[in-house]
Amino acid sequence: MMAAASEAFVRVLAAGPGATLQDAGRHGYLRFGVTAAGPMDPLAHATANLAVGNPAGATAIEVSVGGLELTAELGSLTIAIAGGEFALSLDGRPLPPAVVLNLEEGAVLKIRAGSAGSWCYLAVAGRLVMPKVLGSHATHTRTGFGGVNGRAIIAGDRLGFEVSAVSQPSISTIVAPWLNRRVDIIRVVLGPQHDYFADDQIAAFLAGPWAVSARSDRMAYFLDGPRLTHARGYNIVSDGIAMGAIQVPGDGRPIVLMADRQSTGGYPKIATIIGPDLGRLAQARPGTVFRLAAVSIDAAVAARREEAALLARGIVLEPLVRSHLSSEFLLGLNLIDGVVGAET
Repeated sequence: MMAAASEAFVRVLAAGPGATLQDAGRHGYLRFGVTAAGPMDPLAHATANLAVGNPAGATAIEVSVGGLELTAELGSLTIAIAGGEFALSLDGRPLPPAVVLNLEEGAVLKIRAGSAGSWCYLAVAGRLVMPKVLGSHATHTRTGFGGVNGRAIIAGDRLGFEVSAVSQPSISTIVAPWLNRRVDIIRVVLGPQHDYFADDQIAAFLAGPWAVSARSDRMAYFLDGPRLTHARGYNIVSDGIAMGAIQVPGDGRPIVLMADRQSTGGYPKIATIIGPDLGRLAQARPGTVFRLAAVSIDAAVAARREEAALLARGIVLEPLVRSHLSSEFLLGLNLIDGVVGAET
């Protein structure tokens, strides 16, 4: 049950590179050269939002492996975190990587790179109080659109929220099996310019194997693997770029265009990653090896419907019950309730 809305703040204590505000994206402006931006892993972004009762596309904080540290001011906040297997702690107490919790005023939440994944999302129950740019909070740092004055989040930022307290246990695990996604096979739809490559090059493209390059960011993931050759040259009339489009420039090295991609491109696009697999690739760290599998448009649509059906069933929350109390956990507790003095 939701209580009346009140205002509270998130104070950023420390922020590594790559922490930004992202909603579902700035759509409808690509023809004017304005990139949508939005989350690198849309499914994890939606999961965090739905876990605190927000719309799936509401504004959340996207956190990279650089990490984030924050606290609540002028009130408590109900927050959810979901995405990769990040290492989370609340006042030094370890938390599950997918969790809903009440962040009390003054409590310190730390998010650090964990065992797997490149991105996670922190959603606050309520509405971010900040002006939008072209109808969106999505941050695109290259053009200075959205977010906090068009830039990444930094230490000292103070984000205001109209919040509503959610009646639930103080800490709950988000049960979301769809976040445990393997990256061994990434599905693609061939085209729109796969006819610029001979059949043997299409076969080499699908056979791989490919590895995510260290030269990867929100704009593009470069792939290390076999060099592809063009049958009809490597220049085309520039056309629109969708997230997940795989360009092959003159050096034959595929580039996957991601959330902060340019609006148009003039290299042939051999294939496009299907929507449900975009987040899986985004979560892959440099050096992750995978192969590509070509699927039909009908199969891609079916996969998208399956993903939507998972979210439509609702997010399940389980109260956190500790069966083992580690020394780290016990040391983080205040086990003394008070001090009583005795007169002699």
